[in-house]
Amino acid sequence: MSKSLSEFKYLTFDVVGTLIDFECGLKACLAEIAGEVGCKIDGEQALTLYRAARYSEDAELFPDDLVRVYLAIAPDLGLPVDQKYGERLRDSAKSWRGFADSAAALASLAKDYRLVAMTNARRWAFDFFEKELGNPFYAAFTADDTKTEKPDPAFFEKVFDHVASEGHSKDDILHVAQSQYHDIGISRKLGLTNCWIERRHAEKGYGGTIEPAEFTAPDYHFTSMAALAEAVAAARLT
Repeated sequence: MSKSLSEFKYLTFDVVGTLIDFECGLKACLAEIAGEVGCKIDGEQALTLYRAARYSEDAELFPDDLVRVYLAIAPDLGLPVDQKYGERLRDSAKSWRGFADSAAALASLAKDYRLVAMTNARRWAFDFFEKELGNPFYAAFTADDTKTEKPDPAFFEKVFDHVASEGHSKDDILHVAQSQYHDIGISRKLGLTNCWIERRHAEKGYGGTIEPAEFTAPDYHFTSMAALAEAVAAARLT
């Protein structure tokens, strides 16, 4: 590893999937709909169908795209193909919860770093996510701000420009994320030091996140945000 955790000035974060538990949010909403219409769904099957539908060529910005996604996956789940349920799935993003360790870890890390959110979600959804997480961010970049989505390098370049405007460089950034596809692989190609939060370490497969063409070994690897915060605390004592 080229740098100690204590040497970075910025921590940049993927939000949905790393800090916000979108998989549980999606499954809970779909299960509620299923219960109302008298059927049951398999949560992992729902995530597999979601992943395939979400990453189609006609995908829209997230989470607005959940309306289209619902209509695409409903038949395979035995759910009614109805616009109102798609809108309900989209709007469920307003109440998605953070992982149990997210808010406390971010509050701890904010004492030592400038925390920057980098999310493929639209700004309206991020506003709810940020509040859920305790408003810890120094700066935030959404799909509305960048006009693109990760893993597009242009998203990262927007953040690099911001950091440069404050007299720093990408060498001062540790990028923290759970998605190999959206974050870890591209951050490595762009020369960033990265930290993989392997949220699904106890589960098989990639859940609701697209599988990468190849696995990228991260610079740092933890299975929770709490573990990252603990490692930072330890690094600052040495």
